[in-house]
Amino acid sequence: MARKPKIDQRAIERHLKEIAKGYERAARRNPIRVPIQTDATVEGVSMAGRDAVESNPIMARLLMWLDEQARLNPSHYVDVTRFVEEEQLDSEDPSVLAFELEQRDLVKIARTMGGTPDVHLSDAGRVAVSRLKKLQQDRAARLRYTMDAFLRWLFDTAGDQSPTDPAPFLAPTTAYFAGAAISGTDLHQALGYLAEHNLIERIDTDPATVAITPEGVSCALSGGSVQDHTTPARTGTTYNNYLPNAKGVIIGEQQHFTQNNTDGVDPTLFVQLAGYIGQISPTLAMPEPDRVELERVAQDLHDEATSENPEPGRLRQFTTQLKDKLLEAGITMAATMGVQMAEQALGTLM
Repeated sequence: MARKPKIDQRAIERHLKEIAKGYERAARRNPIRVPIQTDATVEGVSMAGRDAVESNPIMARLLMWLDEQARLNPSHYVDVTRFVEEEQLDSEDPSVLAFELEQRDLVKIARTMGGTPDVHLSDAGRVAVSRLKKLQQDRAARLRYTMDAFLRWLFDTAGDQSPTDPAPFLAPTTAYFAGAAISGTDLHQALGYLAEHNLIERIDTDPATVAITPEGVSCALSGGSVQDHTTPARTGTTYNNYLPNAKGVIIGEQQHFTQNNTDGVDPTLFVQLAGYIGQISPTLAMPEPDRVELERVAQDLHDEATSENPEPGRLRQFTTQLKDKLLEAGITMAATMGVQMAEQALGTLM
């Protein structure tokens, strides 16, 4: 009987390692990038995500209305049907509006056997109302929202680039930011910006009309904001965030650093992971102590990865901690992408 050929296990392992290194090199050439939209701050530093309360014309107005009802009748629960009727929002379901606010922890619901549930602002709801009132005074945030909302409206209304009267955009169901109506002046300024950046074309008709341009269609299809589309990206930077280390360096900002690296460790993916964590941490809805701890570990990872001679053991320790904390944070796109980046970075240590 013929003897079976001996399998060279070491050769197989070497081959597998070469394949893994090929994937690693490809990953470094094409690092994972995920655009993150964060909620607008009170100072208007960043643009509100589309699902944020201030960017939802109906939801923000309902919160402001509930605040007014609470001032008139403190501690009373209110039927949301009244809001729908007063605002003539025939297409809106009062129960759905109430449930959406409850899901965001903005109201408390008094459930009955039938009919529309009555609601009352929660503590979080009162904080949200206070934030909306401050945002209403933020001219820059309002203008950014108006540009985004109008371009999306124009794309939905006349994506075929046909001339369109912009005035109907100011209809009560669409033209609200943070619960306050968008004015004709706001729209005029937004149109000027959009035209200046070739996202719309002004057409000399009577009355005047506008048409979306191919560049405007591209912006609308990208899913990003007008500001992102018109502001040139800074070269050499992959992630922007607000986690300075002890030396005042922003995590993820520096792309070139010199190291006396005797362990053959490429720190690039670890630096990018730390920067990504700093960017998404406010979006993970984690308890404050957990979020602070997550950012602390990201800072430790960043410090180690940018040191003169990063230790593989410490890189593995911090990266594994970040991965575990992201898994505990829940299944979201941002957290899942962070887990994948952590696994990719850990793969370089094998």
